[in-house]
Amino acid sequence: MQITQPQLLRLSQGQLNLLERCPRQFQHTYLEQLHSPLDPEHEERQTLGSRFHLLMQQREMGLPIDTFLQEDAQLQRWMSSFANAAPEILKPVPNSQTFRESEHYCTLQVQDYLLTVIYDLLIADNQHAQIIDWKTYPKPPHKRKLEQNWQTRLYLYVLAETSDYLPENISMTYWFVQSEGQPQSIKFSYNTIQHQQAAKKLNQLLSRLTYWIERYYQGEPFPQEPEGSKACDYCQYTKRCNRESGAEDVDNDATSEEMSHTNSTTIDTNLLNLASIQEVTL
Repeated sequence: MQITQPQLLRLSQGQLNLLERCPRQFQHTYLEQLHSPLDPEHEERQTLGSRFHLLMQQREMGLPIDTFLQEDAQLQRWMSSFANAAPEILKPVPNSQTFRESEHYCTLQVQDYLLTVIYDLLIADNQHAQIIDWKTYPKPPHKRKLEQNWQTRLYLYVLAETSDYLPENISMTYWFVQSEGQPQSIKFSYNTIQHQQAAKKLNQLLSRLTYWIERYYQGEPFPQEPEGSKACDYCQYTKRCNRESGAEDVDNDATSEEMSHTNSTTIDTNLLNLASIQEVTL
């Protein structure tokens, strides 16, 4: 009998954040692909953030960016402010042995999952490696909240696991280019204790996910958050979860379409694919 290797499920930091916040919302969003239309204002911000990421990527690759800047005054202001705030990032030392790559893609298998990260900019030399991440929304979150976000934990963890760098020689810096006044940065150093804690937390979360998926195959939905949870306040699935408060649910046409997905008896592993390269919301 031939034994086939099961396909690994891809997970990004966004899926880990959602899984930790509300397993049932993870089920609806990623296993059943139930989505409501994006808020136009949010979609506009996301598009602008994507344009800034593309601008920085083209610049790092040595491609011309003048057309980008001439067509978008907002991008021009952000770039000018960032160049004044952090010239050392935009102007590397000539003839140095430093490795630099924009949109650096990296994967790591943990249990039956393929964890996927994309570093907006990775800068590394013989001793140290630094992850740079661009954010284009106005107000930086509290540092403690940012530290607990899976983007921070996963990005640092994966780099330590897939390179020869000691955790103590790895760091991650968020740059909020649209902050009031000058761009602001929040930097996180890393160490062996944090790395061990991240490994434990990650394996616990993935083990729970495996159990929930097995139960889901048998007709049992993922766990819900308790009644009154803040996670329900901005969730589009409150009606589906029989919760009275929270965000408005999708319209009737969308609900009908959702039900056709819900009746599916199998999980398409391709649903858990890496999201397109966009700014990660914290």
